[in-house]
Amino acid sequence: MDRIRAAEVFVTVVERGSMAAAAEVLDMSRAMVTRYLAEMEAWAGARLLHRTTRRLSLTAAGEATLARSQQLLMVSAQMHGAADLETDEPRGSLRLACAPSLAQASVTAAVAQYLQRHPHTTVDLQLSYRAVNLVEERIDLALRITSELETSMIARPLAVCQSVVCAAPAYLQRHGTPRTVAELSQHNCLAYSYHGRNWWRFEAEAGQPAQAVAVSGNLMADDSMALLQAALHGAGISLQPRYSAAPHLHSGELVELLPQQIPQDLSVYGVYLSRDRQPATLRTMLDFLVRWFQTDGEWLAAQRRQPGSA
Repeated sequence: MDRIRAAEVFVTVVERGSMAAAAEVLDMSRAMVTRYLAEMEAWAGARLLHRTTRRLSLTAAGEATLARSQQLLMVSAQMHGAADLETDEPRGSLRLACAPSLAQASVTAAVAQYLQRHPHTTVDLQLSYRAVNLVEERIDLALRITSELETSMIARPLAVCQSVVCAAPAYLQRHGTPRTVAELSQHNCLAYSYHGRNWWRFEAEAGQPAQAVAVSGNLMADDSMALLQAALHGAGISLQPRYSAAPHLHSGELVELLPQQIPQDLSVYGVYLSRDRQPATLRTMLDFLVRWFQTDGEWLAAQRRQPGSA
């Protein structure tokens, strides 16, 4: 029995919630999925799944076997990449997690160019705003935008991400334009729901301390692109990555507010599991992304402050 393949089938069935869905993802027959599951149960010496007509659920043995299967697949992926550690040309697959807005603004274009340069590689791009678990989700590289990276993480800084406070002209016509950081607390500010209480922080000016203001509003979301669209429709004031807001600032659909008060910069990090014996695909992707963010004209242009701010 190909135990690695059987483990992959078992994990996929659990992730997808049914054997039919797993068969479709893995491009194999339902009968083959059933056979691999039977072999996994024979290997484990226990029943792994409760099967009903509507759903599958893990037994206690299944829970333990799932964790071990995920570890097995991670080790297998590392072994698969070990052959190219000593070569200059990367080969194999890289599973890359990234925020949708960052993918749309720059990373998808970067990945496309990387694949052209390294035709023996493939990239599985996973888009989500949540912080993924690299081990459980078998992520080789996660791109995270943050001001405070956890000290336990292994990460490489890739770029600086500027932010901008902005609103549509229609909102400003109805509610006025804030002239100080403190006045933001009196406005309808579109907030990120996963941040808890929302504090917008600003860099210190010459001779002045850094500032922070607690903001609130009638709309929250865990997706920055949703908040951007709401701002474009005049719903309120938004704190956006400059790379997302830049085209709308340039067109006049949005107006930059408080141009003399610079929001705290964030950083784009590449987060991964280990510095030891990195596969060539991971090592070269990290190097490529560092150069990309330093030289890509569209990314650099989006980071520049626009004239004519309010």
